[in-house]
Amino acid sequence: MVDPADGLAPVADAFLDIETSLRGEITVVGIYCPGRGTVQLIGEQITVAQILHALEHVDTLKTYNGARFDLPVIQKRLGLDLTALFNHCDLMFACWKQGLKGGLKSVERQLGIERASVGVDGVMAMQLWAQWEQQQDREALAMLLQYNREDVELLAEVERRLLSR
Repeated sequence: MVDPADGLAPVADAFLDIETSLRGEITVVGIYCPGRGTVQLIGEQITVAQILHALEHVDTLKTYNGARFDLPVIQKRLGLDLTALFNHCDLMFACWKQGLKGGLKSVERQLGIERASVGVDGVMAMQLWAQWEQQQDREALAMLLQYNREDVELLAEVERRLLSR
């Protein structure tokens, strides 16, 4: 049951993606819930309590390569085992079953999905965080957040296109 006071609409699915620093620290956690929107936790905002709050009323987490990267990193860095709390669907394996190989950006291209953050990848995301952390470069942070937002929001579009194939 949803508590109207918490302001969170009930949703079945949440799309999750993290970014990390060159040192392996979690720098951004992006969570997109259709019908609710996107939450991005940055730096010190990334806590167990904040992640669980963003995932209230969610049944299933959906990721791309999250079983091998995002969820283990969250568990290692924060001690939070999301697989014990939520169902998890790693869409990478669903893509493989349909012959779509490669990373998320490659799969998006194969499905005809376009990004605004063309050219940004995981390595550049780490560099953007370093620019933000060392120089307070707001443009670098904005680019990193746009990249992460596209990762989670376009993952929902990947799923939609997989289901319609």
